Amino acid sequence: MDERLEPTEVPLLQDPNNSGSRNKSNTRARWPWKGSIFILGAKFFERMAFYGVDTNLVTYLTGELNKSNAVAATISTTWLGTCNVTPLIGAITADAYLGRYTTMAIASTLYFIGLITLTSVSVLKLPSVVFYLGLYVMALGSGSFMPCIVAFGADQFDYSSPKERIRKSSFFNWFFFVSNFGPLLSSTGVVWVEDNVSWALGFGISTLIMGFAMGAFYSGTPIYRHQKPGGSPLTRICQVIVASVRKLRVQVPSDKSLLYEKEQEEESAVPGSRKLNYTDEFKCLDRAATISDDETKSGELCNGWRICTVTQVEEVKILLRMVPIWATAIIYTSAYAQAHTMFVEQGKTMNNSIGPHFKIPAASLYMFNSVTCMLWVLVYDFVIAPAMRKLKRNEKGLSELQRMGIGKLFAMFSMVCAALLEIKRLQVVKSHNLVHDADTPVPLSILWQIPQYVLLGIAETFVLAGQLEFFYEEAPDAMRTLCSALSHLSTAFGNYFSSVLVILVMLITTRGGSVGWIPNNLNEGHLDYYFWLWAALSLLNLAAYVAAAHRYRNKHVAHQIRDVLI
Repeated sequence: MDERLEPTEVPLLQDPNNSGSRNKSNTRARWPWKGSIFILGAKFFERMAFYGVDTNLVTYLTGELNKSNAVAATISTTWLGTCNVTPLIGAITADAYLGRYTTMAIASTLYFIGLITLTSVSVLKLPSVVFYLGLYVMALGSGSFMPCIVAFGADQFDYSSPKERIRKSSFFNWFFFVSNFGPLLSSTGVVWVEDNVSWALGFGISTLIMGFAMGAFYSGTPIYRHQKPGGSPLTRICQVIVASVRKLRVQVPSDKSLLYEKEQEEESAVPGSRKLNYTDEFKCLDRAATISDDETKSGELCNGWRICTVTQVEEVKILLRMVPIWATAIIYTSAYAQAHTMFVEQGKTMNNSIGPHFKIPAASLYMFNSVTCMLWVLVYDFVIAPAMRKLKRNEKGLSELQRMGIGKLFAMFSMVCAALLEIKRLQVVKSHNLVHDADTPVPLSILWQIPQYVLLGIAETFVLAGQLEFFYEEAPDAMRTLCSALSHLSTAFGNYFSSVLVILVMLITTRGGSVGWIPNNLNEGHLDYYFWLWAALSLLNLAAYVAAAHRYRNKHVAHQIRDVLI
């Protein structure tokens, strides 16, 4: 039985040039960015199309559909939350049944239909219910598209080639780059058209841009490499749990090589997945792979609800090891959400005049975040990463976990910076007797907000690019799309947590007739206390993350090419 856990090579990805076999000479001849370049183009256009709707949605709801600010904000946040929950649908569909390519083809079609519907409503003045229908069809398409595209792009690189493994790490950085560049262009150009020309033309441009995204995606079809669907990941997870419970009284052998696994000459029992080596964490799950006396006598090892392979058990262990890392991402995304909420509210009270004739909207300062993200990707990919690879003498330089930790540290610095600025702002308010005057701008330039946006941009570059790579690399082979969806799920939960925290802060700080920390007139409140609270939460979250990262054990694949350990 020892031989069952020995390394073996399994062809995971089907290359159209070699009909499913991994021909190394063909891999060397293939330009490694050839397939992924189409994916980056598709992502760039898709993000432009999405933010052409998202950025100005509240304005459309209030101006065209006559909704109040509160109702429009609720509709917008609910829709955005849906966009970050529906990735689970696309991820499970891709990993279990259709594969990433087919799922993306269907999702992009739904996406396109949703945008056509929005455009039609604006042109033909159709009932608002048609607009909402188009909005949620778009949410389903967008959500299902997002986790598939990052995993599919990474699939285009050959893990058996050291050079391509380095390029794959670089791919995640550039994926993050285009994810910011597209929205930056859309939030200026498309939004201007919607505000100054017509909504019909603005939505029409977004629809056309989504057509470009589909064109870029389909252009790479002849050269894409594909991962086999591995069957339902939820079913496999449930099988491990049920089998473990059924065998509560079964003794786990001390020799772990006696645990059930398929023979060496066969691939993993999970289609399209390499075998995983045994790890000694969550030992209660080992019973699922323990062969009982009855199974030994009968030789019946086909019932997945009674006996699971080591690989199947290890898949569940990997997910459990990821949970603490994923949980800290929720607090980070909650802190990051302040750039769209309280940073803007703070900026609205400040002097936004740039010279005698130009005023910059408070929300527009977010562009410094986007520009910082793009610049920092270039700095990291061309300067920091090569230097760290030479210094640490490994392929990645900084590991994904290290990058996410650095990013969370910068997020805390951003909250501290915002708190210090708010202290200064309140001092200026008092010195100019503006405490009870909510209409007069505080004589403090809004440009003082730039450092907190820049720090948050650096944080986002380290965290999100590292997070994308982490959830792809550490995921079981047949669950990579599902794990990529976890990033979007953490964003949804993070936004919900931020909303709940604001409500709790207001309930607690307005007791006894006090105006609270965040009143309508911020000059009377203490927004600085709120930012200090987020700085403290970010520090605690960083401490929890460091502890979780220190305990984390990398996926160990039973394969002759070992993963690079942190």
